[in-house]
Amino acid sequence: MNDILEIALKSIMLNKVRSFLTMLGVIIGVSSVVVLTAIGTGLSAYVTEEFNALGANTLYIFPGDIFGEGGNFSAESSATSLTGSKLTMADVTRLKRLREHVAEVSPLSIGSAKASYRTNNKTVSVVGSTPNIEETFNVPAAIGNFFNEQQADGGDRVVVLGWQIAEDLFGSIDPIGKKIKLGETSFTVVGVVEEKGGGFGGPGFDTYVYMPISTFSKIYDDDSLVRIVVKTTTIENVTEHKKAIENLFLERLKDDEFSVVDQSEILSSINQILGVLTAALGGIAGISLVVGGIGIMNIMLVSVTERTREIGLRKALGATPNMILVQFLIEAAVLSVLGGGIGLIIAYFGTLALQAFFPAAITWQAIVLALSVSTIVGLIFGAAPANRAAKLSPIEALRYE
Repeated sequence: MNDILEIALKSIMLNKVRSFLTMLGVIIGVSSVVVLTAIGTGLSAYVTEEFNALGANTLYIFPGDIFGEGGNFSAESSATSLTGSKLTMADVTRLKRLREHVAEVSPLSIGSAKASYRTNNKTVSVVGSTPNIEETFNVPAAIGNFFNEQQADGGDRVVVLGWQIAEDLFGSIDPIGKKIKLGETSFTVVGVVEEKGGGFGGPGFDTYVYMPISTFSKIYDDDSLVRIVVKTTTIENVTEHKKAIENLFLERLKDDEFSVVDQSEILSSINQILGVLTAALGGIAGISLVVGGIGIMNIMLVSVTERTREIGLRKALGATPNMILVQFLIEAAVLSVLGGGIGLIIAYFGTLALQAFFPAAITWQAIVLALSVSTIVGLIFGAAPANRAAKLSPIEALRYE
């Protein structure tokens, strides 16, 4: 067996360029599969981390039935519901009365505007809310302070900037006390939230501009809410708290005019979508592994033809068909494993580069799967050439020119 392995390795080393070109399809396939699954895994971990940072006792109240028919999250239903939201500040007041179940309530209205300071301009997402959004979403002010209850009640034209917006508009200038324009309206900057990183599925906390919801209603002439975020009084009885909130809304709205969901439901739906997306991307990348396998088969068939006399000589000296079969299978497997190993190295450095811009994480499962599949591909597509070599007649092989 050691002799067969040595012969197979020598044959590969004697044709380095051809061996590398043979492995190229496997290299591309393995690196693509691992990088794409790393992106999907990283996204899933990032989303879970972001949700966990908000606390397990957080409930979200959305307008409309965001889960649609069948109880599954529907992006279409969610988007459609926002255009006809029936959630209002009166609902926030009613929620505050549920002291047994509700600890904090943060209403949210979202719009967009062109923010400008001197010659710097930036299109931003504007969030109207109450001062306790700082605790609800865990976005403490790094510079200055969040607007307070007095400023919120008075509808003052004050704003708190996301870290990235402050960077884009002010650079190294201290923004506190400076005035910016949102559209044609001037606002005073009272704070900048600490850097949080990008958000999933839309702008992140760093790219928001926060203002009192009373001010938002006047500027945008809109009293409707796109969301209400609730922190329940306890983590243990979230289901009970959720039921009490649903009953409160059913006194005024129909069950398809609002949705009360906890983090586990949202997280489960998002992870399900990400899982399907990751599998689809991995499957598409996996096609290149099949192409790599076909390349191995073609080169191995050429190799069998070129080495016909060598095969005949080995058989004449006593090599059995099984020994010839194993030799060529080993060559195919080695090419696949080497290609897979090089692909993993490329994927590792590619993932490191991606991490500067995008969440990505290589898992052991992805590594084992990629190497296993590449080896199996090599054996499957190397089987036909190996079988052809094993069946050659030694007399005719020796006569081959």
